[in-house]
Amino acid sequence: MTPRTRAAAPLLAALAVLAAPPVPAAADAAPWTAAPVTGAKGGGGGGRGPQESRSAFYLEGTPGTVLEDKLSVRNPGDRPHTVELRGTGPWISLAARRVDVPPRTRADVPLTVTVPAGTPPGDHSAAVVVSGGGRWVRVPMTVRVGGPALSALSVEHVRVSGTGRSAVIRYALVNRGNTALAPRLTIRAEGLFGELLSRPASGVPDRLPPGGSVRLEERWPGAPRLDRVAVRVTATAPDGTRAAASGSYAPLPWLGPALAGLGVLAAAAVARRLLRRRRGPA
Repeated sequence: MTPRTRAAAPLLAALAVLAAPPVPAAADAAPWTAAPVTGAKGGGGGGRGPQESRSAFYLEGTPGTVLEDKLSVRNPGDRPHTVELRGTGPWISLAARRVDVPPRTRADVPLTVTVPAGTPPGDHSAAVVVSGGGRWVRVPMTVRVGGPALSALSVEHVRVSGTGRSAVIRYALVNRGNTALAPRLTIRAEGLFGELLSRPASGVPDRLPPGGSVRLEERWPGAPRLDRVAVRVTATAPDGTRAAASGSYAPLPWLGPALAGLGVLAAAAVARRLLRRRRGPA
């Protein structure tokens, strides 16, 4: 290294430091959180004790009442956060739509839930959504409206498509009551010569809310190719509520008329034989 190069080395090192890209600041290791206020009563159905934490809102009331609760936004980090709040149901009213939360503190936002007059009894679902800083949190809410519970189910649009190994049974399940249900479903199929299928249905949801409906399908690889079948789907709720519906299946549409025609021919042959016996020998 020449003397001139040695003299320029410190300057080159300084320029390299200045040209280097800035090192990004460390991300906040403790982001904000959102949950119902600990120990709030939630209109008679929220917390169960003064120190109990909650992950969801649970409120109870009758039609026409106003229920109260609070949402807590915690900021355990070293920098402030600003979050946006919104309710997913028309019954929810928040005291603030935008909240600034300083470092290492929390903000409690009051909210009310107004149950409209004439609301049917049962469980109604909603949520409070909190977003900010590139993340969002959904806090579930269940509002149980008092009154007589009504369990009602219906099975609709039972049909079978395809033939042989590609046959599929399709139908719809509807909760027409005012309480959530967890029904069990069975599928049976009867052909011209007896039972062809009897088994529990698959894919049934664990919980069907009031007014909820779901379309389901069941593969039937053992479906007959030469038969006329009646398929019946039966739904049973834990409280004993039942509903059923049936649909017909004829993989060969001409099979039924053909069998009916054979029956007519057989009856005619029997009648002719009896008539000959009555007349005796010629």
